[in-house]
Amino acid sequence: MPDYLFVDHPDNISQNITGHAQLGVDTEFMREKTYFAQLCLIQISTRDHIYCVDPLASAGQTEFWRQLLHSRWVVHSARQDIEVIYQTAGAMPREIFDTQIAAGLIGMPAQVGYAGLVKELFDVDMAKTHTRADWTRRPLPEAVLDYAAEDVEYLLPAADILGEQLDKKGRLDWARQDSALLLDSSLYAISGDQAIDRLKGARNFRGVKRAAAVRLAAWREEEAIRRNRPRQWIIRDNVLLDIAFKLPSSEQQLESIEGMPPKLIDRAGQQLIELIGASGDDADVYSPPLPPDEAQKALLKALLAQVAECAKDLDLAAETVASKRELSSVLISGSRDSRVFTGWRRELIGETLLQSL
Repeated sequence: MPDYLFVDHPDNISQNITGHAQLGVDTEFMREKTYFAQLCLIQISTRDHIYCVDPLASAGQTEFWRQLLHSRWVVHSARQDIEVIYQTAGAMPREIFDTQIAAGLIGMPAQVGYAGLVKELFDVDMAKTHTRADWTRRPLPEAVLDYAAEDVEYLLPAADILGEQLDKKGRLDWARQDSALLLDSSLYAISGDQAIDRLKGARNFRGVKRAAAVRLAAWREEEAIRRNRPRQWIIRDNVLLDIAFKLPSSEQQLESIEGMPPKLIDRAGQQLIELIGASGDDADVYSPPLPPDEAQKALLKALLAQVAECAKDLDLAAETVASKRELSSVLISGSRDSRVFTGWRRELIGETLLQSL
């Protein structure tokens, strides 16, 4: 296990993390009982030291965060780490290099895990025995901290190897471009307007039922944010869908819906009834998406074939170039706001795909 220092006074190591070309960074967080992920530990590696920093400590952290966010980070599969950092600190690092992205661009699986990467590059087997640890616990057990420290032990050496291989292939800038996409704050924007998209089962509702589902989903999202509780703790999906389907017009009718929490009726029953009552005003706005027709299916197949051929020439997984989900979204939405039409992909395959479209 690597040597590390547990830090419960974050500002005390501010100078230790300055002046480095890169820092390896990983996080541990919990979100089972909250809407927003709770940042519980930040692991940082330099060329000489590993620090496990306690963000739950009451000691000063202002200078620590200033120095950390000003640094260039090496991370692995960084989206969730960036999200929790952004929600916690209200800012992002100025630059990141994601080793999962980099590995995909030298021909490794697009979603290679950190343990798989370490095995491939260093022939080291990593134990993943504490993936479900309670990271809010204090003091954290030594075995749990050992596991956390190991998650940044190989980040900087891995970045060195991957960077060298990418440079030889002329793809180092590709990795930097793709890593930078994760620093787009819109990826982590929270809005009740998109809540309906997370409500499985409402896709084929029509008319007033669809309008009610939209309003109820937005209400639940805002309530979950306000109370910082998981959506399902506010009201479960199946209950919400049942309400939208049955369109109750009184609290008594709400009570008859199976699974409806009595305390929620007491607290917000009348508000829910009012939301349902107002749904008739926008009942005709939505039409369920049509399934792809034969022409669209054929076009998607052709696009996927073009991507596969390009990926084969590059010795990459097709998903690394463009996933089926990305291409389907382009076809369905008609939008050209996709990564496949920007950066290095545009020149290699994006222009060809645009001509087909």
